[in-house]
Amino acid sequence: MENTEIRIGGMSCQGCVKNISGVLGGLPGVASAEVSLEAAQARVAYDPQQVSRAELLAAIEDAGFDAA
Repeated sequence: MENTEIRIGGMSCQGCVKNISGVLGGLPGVASAEVSLEAAQARVAYDPQQVSRAELLAAIEDAGFDAA
């Protein structure tokens, strides 16, 4: 497992947090995703054999948010 922090822009409420948590949690290889509205970031534990950091970023962006 690897851990990464992803900065997220465009979140304005807990609904956004739930949306992003659901998107990340639904990806294969993601063990956990903790999304913080206050910190504007997500901490993700994932298996790099199954999903890449670039795919995590793309999933967040596809959900309508900025990710870096």
